[in-house]
Amino acid sequence: QVQLVESGGGLVQPGGSQRLSCAASGRSLDDYAIGWFRQAPGKEREGVACIHISDGTTYYAESMKGRFTISRDSAKKMVYLQMPNLKPGDTAVYYCGADLSYYCSDHGFWRTPDFWGKGTQVTVSS
Repeated sequence: QVQLVESGGGLVQPGGSQRLSCAASGRSLDDYAIGWFRQAPGKEREGVACIHISDGTTYYAESMKGRFTISRDSAKKMVYLQMPNLKPGDTAVYYCGADLSYYCSDHGFWRTPDFWGKGTQVTVSS
């Protein structure tokens, strides 16, 4: 089992930055990847990026490349999402999900992760 807790959400003005954190606990994460997803009101959940905990290899959804940066601190079992230059369209609940690294490749997780956090709200508004 892997437990995930997101933090760092809140209200930010357009053009501002936010860094989200995902704290993982439970089993060893050596064979796992953690990814970020988001769900805007009235829209389906979409993948943002994922990262292999063992070696830090990252994969991004095509629409997110060059915008957000995923990183990890494997010793602390933390994964971060740095989000600069935020736009109102980035308003969403952001979730982190975890699964075996095998499922994190190309453009992110290619199947729904087994483990999820409860999400953190990011609102981009003036």
